[in-house]
Amino acid sequence: MIKEGTVVTLSYRLTDPKGTELDRADQAEPFHYLHGTGQIIPGLEKALTGALVGTKKQIVIPPSDGYGEVEAGLRTKAKRTQFPKSQELKVGMQFAADVGEDQPVVYTIIDVTPEEVELDGNHPLAGVTLHFDVEVLGIRTATPEELQHGHAHGAHGHAHDH
Repeated sequence: MIKEGTVVTLSYRLTDPKGTELDRADQAEPFHYLHGTGQIIPGLEKALTGALVGTKKQIVIPPSDGYGEVEAGLRTKAKRTQFPKSQELKVGMQFAADVGEDQPVVYTIIDVTPEEVELDGNHPLAGVTLHFDVEVLGIRTATPEELQHGHAHGAHGHAHDH
């Protein structure tokens, strides 16, 4: 049963409300995570708690339990001169900026003019209701090392990527 401290192996298909596929992990290349550590969005973690191997679920997650609502305060404009002249800037490009938080904020370029670059620091899926088709492929007890590190180390606990 999926509970805190278990490593879960999933296949899933993620779509938006229009049915457009946003992401997937299939049985050939499943997704592994350590349950209860915030490695997946809160709504998905809540919906999977207590599930058994073989469970298939369709889960709809509102933005509040996913990547949050769009925050206008995370949109900003920068002068084009703040970017290297040689750098071609295009809508959709992403880059990280250190804004004094624990981790850098990832910004997506949403508009470019000769004078300004409009940036959005919201997660690309902020404000989107997420639709998951999930199958639980495996559940195992996390190793002491995985619990200490706060993440899964592969399907059998020995593949550690840094």
